[in-house]
Amino acid sequence: MARIVMKFGGTSVADLERIRNVARRVKAEFERGNDVAVIVSAMAGVTNGLVSQVTEAAQIADLREYDVVVSSGEQVTAGLLAIVLQDMGVDARSWLGWQIPMETDDSHGSARIQNIDCEEFDRRFSARQVAVVAGFQGISSQGRITTLGRGGSDTSAVALAAALNADRCDIYTDVDGVYTCDPRIVAKARKLDKITYEEMLELASLGAKVLQTRSVEMAMKRQVRVQVLSSFEDKPGTLVVDEDEIVEQAVVSGIAYSRDEAKITLLGVDDKPGVAAKIFGPLADNAINVDMIVQNVSTHEARTDLTFTVVKNDLSRAVKVLQQNQEELSYVDLIWDPEVVKVSVIGVGMRSHAGVALTMFRALAEKGINIQVISTSEIKVSVLVAEEYTELALRSLHTVYGLDSA
Repeated sequence: MARIVMKFGGTSVADLERIRNVARRVKAEFERGNDVAVIVSAMAGVTNGLVSQVTEAAQIADLREYDVVVSSGEQVTAGLLAIVLQDMGVDARSWLGWQIPMETDDSHGSARIQNIDCEEFDRRFSARQVAVVAGFQGISSQGRITTLGRGGSDTSAVALAAALNADRCDIYTDVDGVYTCDPRIVAKARKLDKITYEEMLELASLGAKVLQTRSVEMAMKRQVRVQVLSSFEDKPGTLVVDEDEIVEQAVVSGIAYSRDEAKITLLGVDDKPGVAAKIFGPLADNAINVDMIVQNVSTHEARTDLTFTVVKNDLSRAVKVLQQNQEELSYVDLIWDPEVVKVSVIGVGMRSHAGVALTMFRALAEKGINIQVISTSEIKVSVLVAEEYTELALRSLHTVYGLDSA
């Protein structure tokens, strides 16, 4: 007998028929003799609708009341799934975040989980009852409902799996696993049987939408084995595991991309100590995150050019902040470009293999793709290229690293 946490996203519970499909999967797991806890999201589109209503009610809403409203979607789904399971002859009970309780900090709208009391769950499992839990929510130290931010149901599931010492956390989505690249762009992309936490974390942070970044971080920290599966197909998924569980690592396991990047270049910046802090300080003060950074040798004497990327939605704010501080920063000119894409190759095998970046640069050069910015980590190489080359870059790199399916 195993202890399993099953998580179903919004598309998996989009209507009653899909909820019945979820219930059949839960019942099958339960009838294998396993202890089962289920985390559910709100039905597809419901949370967006609730957020819109809050925005319409007030431009700047009290976040404590915001959480009360937007957390209600998961309550409906949890109750409906429990009802359907009961109708199928499975003893089930729904639980909201505050009933467990799933204790969080007081950061309404983006709370972080601090503790989960599973004592009652142990009693219910002993009585052979399925626990259906509303994801995305918890309770603050002030006794108020909190929400965990976008994708918070994944985080709820992994946190509950860790607290329950579950054997596995199954994340059911509208895809059947983790692929070497986006199969909508690269037709020869392959589904991976296993991927390491580190690789999945890089993929999630670099644009892959399969798992939410915080949930992968928590899974890695707490060593929770996570499986990504399809809600609509009965086939094996992808296991996200510790590096030790994978016998031999591929040099590159996957290729990710993000269209959510914009490039900013400051021309003619003073080439002296402290200038970078002067530039990035005001951006940080305005909650604008900077990603890739490169400093060039300028044609101006004692001056340099500085290029960096920000989230595309932050571009206009970043430009405004820099323009407002032009006198203090004393740059000559400011240019920006939102039509760029970040392409990344990821693999823990890079640690023991040389030439991975060189292979990337050669492949792109052969296709006439100019690299604008480069950044690296121990298991990742990222480049910024013009957005028009996205598909060509992904397909070329997928082939050159031997990732194409037969």
